[in-house]
Amino acid sequence: MNRLAVVLALCLSLWRGAAAAAPPPPAVVASIFPVHALVAAVMKGVAEPALLLKGGGSPHTATLRPSDAAALQEADVVFWIGPEMETFLTRPLRTLPARARTVPLVDAPGVTLLPSRTSGAWNGQAAGALPDHDADDHDDHEGHDDHEHGEHDMHIWLDPGNAMAMTDAIAVNLAQVDPARAAVYAANAADLHQRLEALDAELRTSLAPVADRPYIVFHDAYHYFEARYGLRPAGAITISPDRAPGARTLAEIRNAISATGAVCIFREPQFEPQIVSTVAAGMPVRVAVIDPLGTDVAPGPDAYFTLMRRLARSLRDCLDG
Repeated sequence: MNRLAVVLALCLSLWRGAAAAAPPPPAVVASIFPVHALVAAVMKGVAEPALLLKGGGSPHTATLRPSDAAALQEADVVFWIGPEMETFLTRPLRTLPARARTVPLVDAPGVTLLPSRTSGAWNGQAAGALPDHDADDHDDHEGHDDHEHGEHDMHIWLDPGNAMAMTDAIAVNLAQVDPARAAVYAANAADLHQRLEALDAELRTSLAPVADRPYIVFHDAYHYFEARYGLRPAGAITISPDRAPGARTLAEIRNAISATGAVCIFREPQFEPQIVSTVAAGMPVRVAVIDPLGTDVAPGPDAYFTLMRRLARSLRDCLDG
């Protein structure tokens, strides 16, 4: 028994010595929940990254709280999608200390980009682009902040293939900042790859029975998910939730419901449901909720999988109802 105690004490001493020799883990900040989920999985067993945008707030309209600004100033690494998504971060990131590394994951090698779309009816063409709004629709935007969308859709995390590419970029950047734990980041990234491949196959099987059923979304946030799994969106009420749709767009959506036989309209928990209710009034459609940001998902290494499974289940349940 005494020998065992000596061995355990020696092991504990060696572990403490190794821990003391290693530098502290980097201070890491993630912009939005899906980014945080992937970063947390790569950092599993090392530290928990900080999350700026909590509670499913919209990256289109968010503002930094003082505590968020303080976390940014202390960060060694900041992971975000990029300036066309987290518009609230573009200015604060310019003021970070020179030592801080900012990583726009939209630029990660291997990320596939899809074009932006406009709101209105899409005639069943999930990847198609539409003409810009007419003057009447632009008049309806008065009083709203104007968020200019670029050439590409920025909701890249909704494709598990992109999530794999983002994972690689996260692991590489963490290893460069924290080489003492490079092996941990690499192992976590490899494990995450395997889990993402399994998730991709699971979602494909789950969604296949409803892939041909048309539907309408409130906010055009699902292009990557739709393209990955061959879904059939018929249109979006708005391209960006901070832009109120005009009367012409609402009429197009109601016509699209009739013309395509759309069975569901999906709203989002972050935004006022009144517009969706107006569109659905008197129409033979069901209204359900889908969430691309994981509003009520607990953060952590498994959060991305929860977010994606809930999104798929919400779509399937309404379309199959």
